[in-house]
Amino acid sequence: MADAMKKLLTTLLALTSGWLIFTQEAKAQNIQERIIIRGKVTDASSHMPVIGASVAELDKDNRIINGTTTDIDGNFALKVNDPVNNRISISYIGYKTLVQPIRNQREMNIHLESSSRTLSEVQITAGRTVDNGTGLMIPERNSTFATTTIDAQQLENLSFPSIDMALEGKVAGVDIGATTGDPGAGMSIRIRGTTTINGSDNPLIILDGMPYNIDIPSDFNFGTADEQGYAQLLNIAPSDIKDITILKDAASTALWGSRAANGVIVINTKRGTIGRPSVGYSFKGSISWQPRGIPLLNGYQYTTLIMEEVANAGGAPLDIRNNKEFAYDPTDPYWYYNYSRNTDWIGAITQTGYSQEHDISMMGGGEKARYYASVGYLTQTGTTVGTGLNRITSTINLDYNVSDRIHFRSDISYTHIITNGNYVPNSSYQVRSVAYRKMPNMSIYEYDIYGNQTPNYFSPASNIQGSYYQTYNPVALAKTALNRQVGERVTPRFHIQYDIFPSYLIGTFDVQFDINNSKVNTFLPQIATGRPITEPVVNQAGLSDGDVFDVYTKTNLIFNHNLPDENHQLQALLSIQTDDNKSIAFNEITSNTASSSLQDPASPSNITTSAQTLSSTKAETRSIGIVLQGQYDLMDRYIINAGIRMDGSSRFGPAHRYGFFPSISGRWRISGEPFMKQFAFINDMSLRLSYGHSGSTPPDKPIWNYFNTYSPFSYSYMGMSGVYPSNVELSDLRWQTLIGSNLGYNIWMFHNRIRFDMELYRNRIKDMFYDNIQIPAYTGYNTIPSNVGTMDNQGWEIMLNTIPYRSKNWELGFDFNISKNANIIRSISPYFPRTNIPSITQNGVYKTYLQINNPFGSFYGFRYLGVYKDKESTIARDASGKEIIGPDGNPVYMRFGYPNVNYVFQPGDAMYEDVNHDGVIDDKDIVYLGNGLPKISGGFGINITYKEHLKLITFFVSRLGYQLVNYADMVTSNMYGFDNQSTVVLKRWRNPGDITDIPRALYRSGYNWLGSSRYVQDASFLRLQAVTIRYNFSNDLLNRLKIRAAAFYITGENLYTWTKYKGQNPDQSIIGNNNPFAYPVDNALTPIPIDVVIGLNVSF
Repeated sequence: MADAMKKLLTTLLALTSGWLIFTQEAKAQNIQERIIIRGKVTDASSHMPVIGASVAELDKDNRIINGTTTDIDGNFALKVNDPVNNRISISYIGYKTLVQPIRNQREMNIHLESSSRTLSEVQITAGRTVDNGTGLMIPERNSTFATTTIDAQQLENLSFPSIDMALEGKVAGVDIGATTGDPGAGMSIRIRGTTTINGSDNPLIILDGMPYNIDIPSDFNFGTADEQGYAQLLNIAPSDIKDITILKDAASTALWGSRAANGVIVINTKRGTIGRPSVGYSFKGSISWQPRGIPLLNGYQYTTLIMEEVANAGGAPLDIRNNKEFAYDPTDPYWYYNYSRNTDWIGAITQTGYSQEHDISMMGGGEKARYYASVGYLTQTGTTVGTGLNRITSTINLDYNVSDRIHFRSDISYTHIITNGNYVPNSSYQVRSVAYRKMPNMSIYEYDIYGNQTPNYFSPASNIQGSYYQTYNPVALAKTALNRQVGERVTPRFHIQYDIFPSYLIGTFDVQFDINNSKVNTFLPQIATGRPITEPVVNQAGLSDGDVFDVYTKTNLIFNHNLPDENHQLQALLSIQTDDNKSIAFNEITSNTASSSLQDPASPSNITTSAQTLSSTKAETRSIGIVLQGQYDLMDRYIINAGIRMDGSSRFGPAHRYGFFPSISGRWRISGEPFMKQFAFINDMSLRLSYGHSGSTPPDKPIWNYFNTYSPFSYSYMGMSGVYPSNVELSDLRWQTLIGSNLGYNIWMFHNRIRFDMELYRNRIKDMFYDNIQIPAYTGYNTIPSNVGTMDNQGWEIMLNTIPYRSKNWELGFDFNISKNANIIRSISPYFPRTNIPSITQNGVYKTYLQINNPFGSFYGFRYLGVYKDKESTIARDASGKEIIGPDGNPVYMRFGYPNVNYVFQPGDAMYEDVNHDGVIDDKDIVYLGNGLPKISGGFGINITYKEHLKLITFFVSRLGYQLVNYADMVTSNMYGFDNQSTVVLKRWRNPGDITDIPRALYRSGYNWLGSSRYVQDASFLRLQAVTIRYNFSNDLLNRLKIRAAAFYITGENLYTWTKYKGQNPDQSIIGNNNPFAYPVDNALTPIPIDVVIGLNVSF
């Protein structure tokens, strides 16, 4: 391998050197045509020099050929390649961009006219490049890939604390959804659909050319960790971002190897510019509140319901002598005062949220060195009591020109984040879920025998609702229980560039050290549970501490040269990338600390050790990647890009350790053809075609180790303990491979005022990973991980960016994107389980199947028809509607029938469709109910500008064609136990003849809430994501105040949602990624809040 690489490098250098020697004479012929333009840029009104203005040479296609910036006196010197045909562009913040022909002028004094001053960096769109992070910069108009770039100006004025929130709905093919509105919660990010049934779907993040890991190793065992890895994107401050590029097709992602099969998000942060120092300050302050929640029963309505439930189930009234919660006897003060309330438990744990964010930055520099430094502070209080976020971010970016050929760059970032969440005693009993179920006649605080409220929380060890999770006091949980994550991340990056042959061949070396520590402290105090002090659940403290140390290197050899004939351009890249990742984790849980104030797991009492847990893990993985990529441009019309990547990973055994992933793509610029000259209004019209392979490594779990691991045995023999093999050696595990093809079409017209982009794609995922294949027990193991099947994602994407109206004072902009993705299982291993394990004979259970030619994420159950209004309506009927008569000559009544179940439906019971008309509701009546993957997603926005001072910015987000199981509706309307219910149950069936769609109350019996269409709801929605009014202060005022630029804005976010969904938040996703039978469930987590934001940006 090393010899082959040495030969490849030697050959490439020899060919490059020979070609450069050959072309020097041809290039020399053009040197005499170059001239140096000198000049000065000043303000047209004040005649003061404009420092740091961008001065660029543009060719006939508006591509930037060369560029510089003005010095402290506004002077510039620019060597131009073609002084006859090319033009010069001058731009700066707060001024109108000026473009004019050069015409062999050697001196040009430029006067820039002021516009409203904004803080966004002015960019020449025609000269923008597509940065795929590898180091090969390709002009956007020549890109053969399916990519989308968003600059910082499109993301400003938003209060979102992380990038994923700000990107939601803005890029076609990128589906971003939030499952909770708590501060610091991660979001689900999917680029072109679900790409795995048993691993991470998260895209690869590239930050300033280097991978930025957002996944937390599974060994960390953080109790609330999810697929978003504790929202690691919070470590990147949005105010530091220059631009974001999303790589979507396999040809572009293949260059990044095994972690890029889910797509790539390339993030570039701001850097210093030549000019005097510039100091910027921004402030954002917001107020947040939750949308209206599910209306619940009051104490009287709840009591009436419980009495009816018990009577319907057993025929006898509730015995209030043994269930004093409903006795309301003033002579028994403990029960009377503590159980005679109308408590709004949801209201008690809901609060108004606040946030404030401050960011200070400084940038500047000269010809030798440039710098950018920033520090930011964010504090956020959630709308659920006990939730909040505090974040400190800092960045220092330095660019230094050691000499004309040697350039050095160093970036150092540090982030400190504290996230406070609610304690989660059980996944089905989140704090808000407990509050929804809590009996409303119960008091929050304990009352003494005289009816006086005490400061103590009322947390009985047990009551009629049960014990443990069912009786925890949600207010005490929210205010006194602990679930705090502290994250610290330091990421130094160093880059050195050597111009081997200036402007033709350069070599670069990058190294990144990523040190990431995460700690989670949890504590469940006795005052929230009420359990006896001797139980292990009392004062239970936990600590999870995980460290990741990652070293990533990238060595590039980049060739970028115009051939002697200007009709030919060639770019090439050779890149060698290595990654060494080490992680170590420690987990501890102890109980029975002496006081609820002692929350450290290191100080438990000696009362019990049964609940103590101690564990630690240590892991290391290594990988190497070699990339060879080249792009050839013929006549600026025919462009082809080809590449191949070799990946090696320690996650595989020797037989499959290395994978080879090729890619090829092309672009035909139709607008460059001679027959298109008559259509002068078309700036660019192109067709693109790409094809590529991209590999994935297995999930980061010990069970996927290709080598044998051993675990200690809990028993001893003759006083000695032993070990046993804990996994099967995975010697034949193969790379999961994505094979993607993409057809793209672009048309940009009327000086790029209309930009239309369309993509058609198909991604096939082969050899999918799954870790639960059943094997015979005689092997010593129950399951084995394996490659199991093939899945397709195919669809289309459309993006439209327009400026339909522009006048002297007004400008109207409209942006729109929409995408459709279809997911289909194509093949599956015969050993793969076809359905989930829970039996549908239980209430509240849905069936999920993984079937060939059906989509992933589908769920099945019974079709709900309403309620049996009387005895006659329970008679079974055949397909023609006639009554079914039994052998005894009597009508057959509908029943729920399984081998161990034979329940005859009664008046007031739920009615399910008897699909095969046999009089029995069973497996034969299970039908398809929905799928949790949106068929359509997108967004659109309207921007109105008046005199470049006042702006109105709006944006809408939409997801269509998917269904949710409204579990919150299920548990608040099943009338099955002693939990509180929603006011919808006031319409319940009570007497024969009642016509309603709500069944009767039935305590612990019946089948009134089977997994059915009753709780499956269309979650399609259109949300007004943001409305911003922004005012840019005038130049006259700013000049008097010695301020370069200033703007004030007010923004409303998540203002209104149009949906038929009955819950609070239709924007849910399939969480977990470890269960291929998962489906989206609304568990009544904190809904996305409504925000009002006030912001101020100032630059000095």
